[in-house]
Amino acid sequence: MNIVLLLNNDIASNFALNLLLPSLKAHSIQVFLSSKVGGNSTKPDALKELARFEQQGVYQALTQESRAADKLIENANNFRTYAEIIQESGIAIDVLNEINSPAGITRIKALTPDLIISIRFGVILKNPVIELAKHGVINLHSGMLPDYRGVMATFWALLNGDEQLSTSLHFIADSTIDTGGIIAHSTISVDRNKSYLWHVLKLYVGGCRLIEQALKTLSQEGDLLTTEQTDEGKYYTFPRAEEISRFTQKCGALYQQQEVIELINQYRNLP
Repeated sequence: MNIVLLLNNDIASNFALNLLLPSLKAHSIQVFLSSKVGGNSTKPDALKELARFEQQGVYQALTQESRAADKLIENANNFRTYAEIIQESGIAIDVLNEINSPAGITRIKALTPDLIISIRFGVILKNPVIELAKHGVINLHSGMLPDYRGVMATFWALLNGDEQLSTSLHFIADSTIDTGGIIAHSTISVDRNKSYLWHVLKLYVGGCRLIEQALKTLSQEGDLLTTEQTDEGKYYTFPRAEEISRFTQKCGALYQQQEVIELINQYRNLP
């Protein structure tokens, strides 16, 4: 199949792409990145710091660790940055923030996509793009739908005291947010000793398995069965400073560098 992946320029999307690479080898792939998630409204300093870590700091930490440990260099692990994926896998990865513009639509149309997969892509897709893919657009949302629509669903679930966290693989049928038919869920148990970002990354392990199963079904000419969402649930936006403060008091840090590195290392040698 011709597959277009819409990702974000951050460690969670990069991690998800690494997890998916083995199952993508049989397909023709083009990756487009958004530069960020959400609009240009002012965000609390804690979220700006989190974004810097997700986009820069974590890669610096990974590089420093590799230099400090000869065995990591010798093992040539399977985790790759976007630049390394371009170089080693030959997959094209470009930035495309204006995907709904005439130029953006033309770029997607030229690829004749059978399927578009969205993971953390920071732009709301409009119908002219959605209608380009033969099998439609599927999105991996890091929250239980319809309970947690919107952004940072994992943050809100943790703050609400949930004991289980979920991803939802669903169709994007129109430009509304997180409302399309649900294909499947994956679930993990909350670890109260771990940070928000650790839980997001951990969720993508099971979430990417859902995508792999969807690819297998479509490759075998099957249909992706869905469950329509109810009107229940709530739409969440980026947390305010006072909500982040309440989170850190109740749930701990937004991220901890070492535990994120350790989690990525745990999945470095996947086949």
